[in-house]
Amino acid sequence: MQLITNYLDEVKQLLDKLDPGQVESLVAMLEERWRSGKRVMLVGNGGSASSASHIVNDLQKCIYLDTGKALRAMCLADCAPLVLAWANDEGYENVFAPQVECWGEAGDLLIAISGSGNSPNVLKAVAAARQRGVATFGLSGFAGGQLAKDADTCIVVPSDSMQQIEDVHLIILHMVFLGLRDRAMAQAAPDPA
Repeated sequence: MQLITNYLDEVKQLLDKLDPGQVESLVAMLEERWRSGKRVMLVGNGGSASSASHIVNDLQKCIYLDTGKALRAMCLADCAPLVLAWANDEGYENVFAPQVECWGEAGDLLIAISGSGNSPNVLKAVAAARQRGVATFGLSGFAGGQLAKDADTCIVVPSDSMQQIEDVHLIILHMVFLGLRDRAMAQAAPDPA
């Protein structure tokens, strides 16, 4: 029971440390891509890949259902055959960057998620995005790692518990989705007569 109580207390403390302005900046970046029809790509490994894949459901489907216009969101970890082919032929550190080079265009957004902030394949994706004029937003943990330095903007969850970092990352992604949905629905609503 004490482990559960401690865990909840620690996650609450991490949430209290979040800067709402940083979360709001990601909402604004997503709204800009939704308005302009630009693409949003997400990358991550393990639990971070799961969070990236999960939030694409909300960002693409739910925004479409609520507004009639989808956010062009995709998780670059979702196609297992493609990820494995890149890993087999070019090394695991190169599974995301070639996909960014394939899909990324100037004005798009890459959301890079890495609990450690030091995942080589995520960092290479950020570098590929930069070369193509794609904006980058990182979600990291611990002390931020290299991702906090390489991404245009990065929210760092200051914890050494990967589980708590991943919990807070998913909460951030859900808040961002809800913020985007509110803005998008307000724009999609018909003007009162």
